[in-house]
Amino acid sequence: MIYNYRKTLLVVVLLFVSFPLAAQTPNFDKLKQKFDSGQVFEALYTHEFTDSYTGEVNVSEGNIWIEKEGYKLKSEDQTLVVDGETSKVYEGARNRLIISEYDPETDDFAPSRMLNGVDSTYTISETSNGNTSEVTLKSDDAFAIFRKVEILLNQDQYPLEITAYDVSDNVIVTTFRGGSFVEMNESIFSLKVPGNAEVVDMRY
Repeated sequence: MIYNYRKTLLVVVLLFVSFPLAAQTPNFDKLKQKFDSGQVFEALYTHEFTDSYTGEVNVSEGNIWIEKEGYKLKSEDQTLVVDGETSKVYEGARNRLIISEYDPETDDFAPSRMLNGVDSTYTISETSNGNTSEVTLKSDDAFAIFRKVEILLNQDQYPLEITAYDVSDNVIVTTFRGGSFVEMNESIFSLKVPGNAEVVDMRY
């Protein structure tokens, strides 16, 4: 269910590529510098959304690739690619490609939107125990998407886990396994679609 989970997942993930550097958060700054230099973070992910009202837990998992301006998610039967201008979702079960214009203003986790104001509502702090660091982001803004986000980094500044608490007290936990940074390659964000796939172009 990539398409349904993408906002709650990526708004959390892209927090760590969007905040300005701060002297009090050295490991978080080093992570951001990796994205600023054009590297791509790739990993296996598990995403759990716990509804505070019903207690229901929804889980999705797959592969993720993140760069400064875009991202790619891939599960068993869906692949989502956003390049900053266009959003493409291929649904394998339906053999269907959905293309739409990418509008940062309507995308809660767009890097450009965060760089232009969302991050200014948060205070940021970092603690370290030697092997891991925890970055905590808090906001008292009534319009903030999340009131608190906790990002756990390993000693190489790779994200291990992100826990977010939204304004309705829902809890979103994203864990990463086998994460690494790789050099940018256009093939990483390519989307392979069968020639007989149905194409739904919503840009017109």
